[in-house]
Amino acid sequence: MSYAAFKLLHAPTGVENCCSAFLTHSAVSSAQPPIAVDDGVLLQSGAGKSSPSTNLPNLVISKANVLEVYLVRVEDADEKSGKSTSSSAPPSAARRGGAMAGISAAWLELVCHHRLHGNIESMAILHHGRDDGRKRRDAIILSFRDAKLTVVEFDDSTHSLCTSSMHCFEGPEWQYLKRGAEKHSKGPVVRPDPQGRCGGVLIYDTQMIILKAGQDAYGFGEEEEGIEPGSALCAHIKSSYVVSMRELGVIHIKDFTFLHGYIEPVLILLHEKEPTWSGRAAIKRHTCMITALSINTTLKQHPLIWSAANLPYDAYMLLAVPSPIGGVIVVAANSIHYHSQSTTCCLALNDYASWPEGSGDIPKSKVSVELDAARAAWISHDVALFSTKTGTLLLLSLIYDGRTVQKLELMKSRASVLTSCMSMLGDSFFFLGSRLGDSLFVQFTCGSNVEQAECEGESAMPPAKRLHRATYEDSQDGFNVEELSLYHSSSTNTELLQKNFNFLVRDSFINIGPIRDFAHGLRMNADSNASVSAKQSNYELVCCSGHGKNGALSILHQSLRPDLITEVELPGCKGIWTVYYKGSRTLPDAGGSGLDADEEFHAYLIISLETRTMVLQTGDTLAEVTETVDYYTEGATIVAGNLFNRKRVVQVFSRGVRLLDGAYMTQELRIEGAPPQADDGSSALESISVAYASIVDPYVLLKMTDGSLQLVTGDSVNCNICVSAPKTFQNLGDPVTACSLYQDRGPSPWLRRTSMDAWLAPTFDLVDISDGSDSIQADVYCIICRRSGRLELYELPNLICVFSVNDLPHGYKFLYDCKGAPKIPLEGLKKEQVESQSQDSSKMDAGASLHVIEVCMEKWSDNFGRPFLLAVLSDGTCLFYHAYLYEGTDNNPIVEEGHDSGTGFLGTATSRLKNLRFVRLGLDQVSAKDDIATLKPVIVPFRNVGGLRGAFVTGARPIWLMNFRERLQVHPQLCDAAIIAFTPLHNVNCNHGLIYVTSQGLLKICQLPGLNYDNDWAAYKIPLKGTPHQIAYHAEVNLYAVIVSSTVQKTAAQIIESSDQGTAFITELENEDGQWMVNLEEFEVRIIESGKAGAMWETRMVLPMQMTEHALTLRIVNLKGPDQMQTLLAIGTAYVQGEDVPSRGRIILMSLGQDANDPSCWASEVFSKECKQGAVTAVASLQGHLLIAIGTKIFLHTWNGNDLEGTAFYDAPLYVMSLNIVKNFVLFGDIHKSIYFLCWKEEGAQLVLLAKDFGSLDCFATEFLIDGSTLSLLVSDSRRNIQIFSYSPKSVESWKGQKLLPRAEFHVGSHIPKFLRLPMLPTTTSTRTNRYSLLFGTLDGSIGCVAPLDELTFRRLQSLQKKLVDAVPHTAGLNPRSFRQFKACGQTHRPGPDNIVDCELLFHYEMLAYKEQLDLANQIGTTRTQILSNLNDLTISTGFL
Repeated sequence: MSYAAFKLLHAPTGVENCCSAFLTHSAVSSAQPPIAVDDGVLLQSGAGKSSPSTNLPNLVISKANVLEVYLVRVEDADEKSGKSTSSSAPPSAARRGGAMAGISAAWLELVCHHRLHGNIESMAILHHGRDDGRKRRDAIILSFRDAKLTVVEFDDSTHSLCTSSMHCFEGPEWQYLKRGAEKHSKGPVVRPDPQGRCGGVLIYDTQMIILKAGQDAYGFGEEEEGIEPGSALCAHIKSSYVVSMRELGVIHIKDFTFLHGYIEPVLILLHEKEPTWSGRAAIKRHTCMITALSINTTLKQHPLIWSAANLPYDAYMLLAVPSPIGGVIVVAANSIHYHSQSTTCCLALNDYASWPEGSGDIPKSKVSVELDAARAAWISHDVALFSTKTGTLLLLSLIYDGRTVQKLELMKSRASVLTSCMSMLGDSFFFLGSRLGDSLFVQFTCGSNVEQAECEGESAMPPAKRLHRATYEDSQDGFNVEELSLYHSSSTNTELLQKNFNFLVRDSFINIGPIRDFAHGLRMNADSNASVSAKQSNYELVCCSGHGKNGALSILHQSLRPDLITEVELPGCKGIWTVYYKGSRTLPDAGGSGLDADEEFHAYLIISLETRTMVLQTGDTLAEVTETVDYYTEGATIVAGNLFNRKRVVQVFSRGVRLLDGAYMTQELRIEGAPPQADDGSSALESISVAYASIVDPYVLLKMTDGSLQLVTGDSVNCNICVSAPKTFQNLGDPVTACSLYQDRGPSPWLRRTSMDAWLAPTFDLVDISDGSDSIQADVYCIICRRSGRLELYELPNLICVFSVNDLPHGYKFLYDCKGAPKIPLEGLKKEQVESQSQDSSKMDAGASLHVIEVCMEKWSDNFGRPFLLAVLSDGTCLFYHAYLYEGTDNNPIVEEGHDSGTGFLGTATSRLKNLRFVRLGLDQVSAKDDIATLKPVIVPFRNVGGLRGAFVTGARPIWLMNFRERLQVHPQLCDAAIIAFTPLHNVNCNHGLIYVTSQGLLKICQLPGLNYDNDWAAYKIPLKGTPHQIAYHAEVNLYAVIVSSTVQKTAAQIIESSDQGTAFITELENEDGQWMVNLEEFEVRIIESGKAGAMWETRMVLPMQMTEHALTLRIVNLKGPDQMQTLLAIGTAYVQGEDVPSRGRIILMSLGQDANDPSCWASEVFSKECKQGAVTAVASLQGHLLIAIGTKIFLHTWNGNDLEGTAFYDAPLYVMSLNIVKNFVLFGDIHKSIYFLCWKEEGAQLVLLAKDFGSLDCFATEFLIDGSTLSLLVSDSRRNIQIFSYSPKSVESWKGQKLLPRAEFHVGSHIPKFLRLPMLPTTTSTRTNRYSLLFGTLDGSIGCVAPLDELTFRRLQSLQKKLVDAVPHTAGLNPRSFRQFKACGQTHRPGPDNIVDCELLFHYEMLAYKEQLDLANQIGTTRTQILSNLNDLTISTGFL
């Protein structure tokens, strides 16, 4: 039997839907000047200052089954300098463009992220409706196939989306709505009423669902800071009912929308009464019409108001015109029409536009374009922005005289990405979502022709220089060069422009989809000596991404490999630290002025060995100065850092603390024995010393070996320190297992707003942490984790406990303050809980005693950031939490089962941070329990390593946690196995680099490659300016061969001259002038040499195809010649010359590699032959022979060194999509007739059919799945399913071996065009060999794998999966079991075995609380440790890159 696991390694990146809504805040503006509001969207420099960024809505986007909500963050520019008023913008956002309209930077910040169990078909916003001055919020209507609707809204208490209502029109009781049809052209389409009174959903092509909005909204809690308390009301749906459009005489609906400016909702539909087609377009062309219906949701009546007929058959989109104009725009491929009850006007877009007889003279646009597949949005009440299928932005102006629309004017604006959706965000921003390129967040300004908007900074440069500079800089972050054309003005006829629009790209989302093909190649910085899992970091994935001008090669790295500068052997190293020193700022800088805090060079590198400490000066070289400085060097160092705004260096060792002014000691404190308050015997005093320390200016927190704490406090005036041992920090029977200091800094420190007296005068101790700047303030807190699992947050220097949580290691979803309970009852209760827990866990997990061994709290953005809480448990599990603010009216916490909430003690006077909440983040990471005892993980935050912010977690499986858009991106670094110590390094020769020490005793100085890390995998893109189709990697010469096509314009004479087409086509063009331009797809094969990560790759050679010749496939093949095996590039082509010309193709064999005689030649043709039988659709090498799919036949050829000789053949049904080879077995997929399994017999020179699938299946990709000695066949289809078949000739069901038996089926939710077979990596618990996993890429931009499982592991995980269906909350009400069922789309299908487990659901197990994990493991008869081991093994074995 075949058992497998489906695992998604990379989330989808192609944006399909987007919209703007007030979800996290209301549209009501605050009367007070907002400053750094947590759930708000703006930061104003001064009180009362107006800004284009005021009260911006949220951005909501969907990518396949992923739903994300973003805030718009804006930084205002200084009026005098044009620079930013603050420095909280991410480095990538700060560099994009310059100042425009008083804004220096703008970017998108993630609010919440949800992976749904279903693909979002369409999305709409239900607006809050009445504008009565109350705080109202919008809701999101989501639709899913076949007819499921969900309304979700933002819940402040959980800081995520919650479901308010669900509407399902599927199942037997709704079967009559389908009217016998099983296939439908599209899924449910949602359109909202602009005033929020109702919504419409078109299902099953002819059924309209009317969603009636509730009149009385309900509240979910307080609004954001700065607004008086009051409930925030959310829009919601009260009821729904079905309206049959067929009964109203409306069929073949193409689009519909709601109109503006009517008392009752008015629904207007674009439909076709008598459909036509291209063959009858000449005599039946104007078949569309629009019909406006008034929707009375109370009486459920829908009278006809007005209609308009004789619209072109290619009309496809309606665009409701905002008030005060009203009406609707009908968009067709070649014309635009405006209609209202009183006015009609049209605009022809090109020469193909036609009109009904008697229409009179129709104005023609001065810009000739085609608007099919365009997207549009209103940027003002009379100007619409269109994005065409070629990525051009057009502006449509409605000339309005106050009563009627006089005419329409269309003008070209800029070039942009190929857009799949558009949305406006306020009055100054819009978002362009794309499935074919990077999605863009754009700022725009509007002015007249005479008054050009002044742009400070980079935007004031000449357009050409500005574009060139932006191209160079942004390419370092992997941004698509095509998007940069938005920066500069294009040559436009100034007479057309009534208004001048300036555009500036502020932010972008990288998109690696659609992935048509990919290759597994070697990185440039590969380590030839690497072994086991570290060897996988030598490889990278090169994907064919994008389309047209957005086409590119996307290079992906699953694990990071820093660029090595130098390495030295350093055995016995235990820790490394770099420190600053004010005196070192005398180093000259590039600008000749003082260095910024982030640009200051490090002064010393401190290396702690087992018995001594080394000190190196980090100047032009790393020079050891251990003997000439006053650092403590006689023993190991615990930690080192800076105090007093980097004026002093502090060094902590086991028996003391030393303060240094550069190289000279100014003070030393000896830490001897236990604190005076302890009652321990004198014999124990000798062994107590410092075990751990944390430094935050001006404090040093010391954790002693007995579990107690001591605090070192600094005096910034006199630059000296003193030590104290507060009673609060003593052992008291519950020792401290981990501790850390946290500095909450910013113009308004974030944690202050979570206290109950946030509006009172603060009593916090303010710390000057900036160079002469009083705008940044900082509060310091102490985080303590105890053996009992209790987390406590103390405010310094008052030592008041302001926040505490019980049972942190249990990993609850939410953390909230439970401080205030009496200690004795709590300790007694805790003891009982521990005893009962130990009894339960002794049955399942012997010896399990979870506690925190490392904790860190960090906030990387001063103005807008919220703190992250990072903790490592004793079993290697990492817990990641993100803080948020919730001001509930009654402040009742979210109580989880088994969570000690401290009920009755909330709201006491000592609970300072009662509004503080933490939500757990689900991040993919692998625990390493076996190595915890020997190598404790350490969390090292950093603020600038390669321009990035985040934290590095050392240990057996080190990971980078990089902070982007207030989310953590996890990037493992497995190239050096275990890492003991890490620290940033910034000096002359290592610009914002890093140093780390491996477990082998190597100290490495590195820099991060210039990749885009704001992605599941580190990525960068190589622009191709064309559509990449297929790629092949030649490992021997490290070259890639890529099929690239681009659209070019040729004259008709050139096409006729070079083709064999008949005279009918020539006669048709005889009346033309011979210069008529025709769009033609031109193909070529590019030979590309891989380059350094983040740098541009060189195209070594271009092999152009003939005119009308399309390259369909290419593969690296090994052919057995008369003398030796040859590795060649095989290319299969087809001549596309229309249906009147017989199909033919060509097979080409190329030898790759640089020619010694001609260095410019990297490829030479070895063989070329035209194939009269048909197109060459697939090639493969079979035991030294060449297997070619030509037309409807598969031929096997033998290579004699000069020519291909036919050896065997097999008749395929229709069209071969793919060929796969294992030994002498052949698997091929047909475009409609499923898969065939063949065998090559050398003796009789025959291709013999072993078995086939007798069903009908539209194959996309096929591959062999190998698990030891078991060979299975995997296929993906057009309905987004995958199926596993097996060849079992001894089975009765196989019809004596003629039929392939289905062994498993699974619905992926995305089209898979390519599988790649890769060996699975060994794990410590598995001894099985010869196991291969199938890596795949999808058209949505996601990457995953199908991995074989042994039966015991499969049964265990399948049982867990069935339990998790009920244990895991279903976001948006979607059931994971229903989502993964095979989708037959109306075709006859016999359900197959359920032998594939869904890791998307299984990995929710790690997010459950500890007690729930134990309970589920007990229910299925196993242990928590065993389940986590299986999941970890699956992750480790599929870490291919």
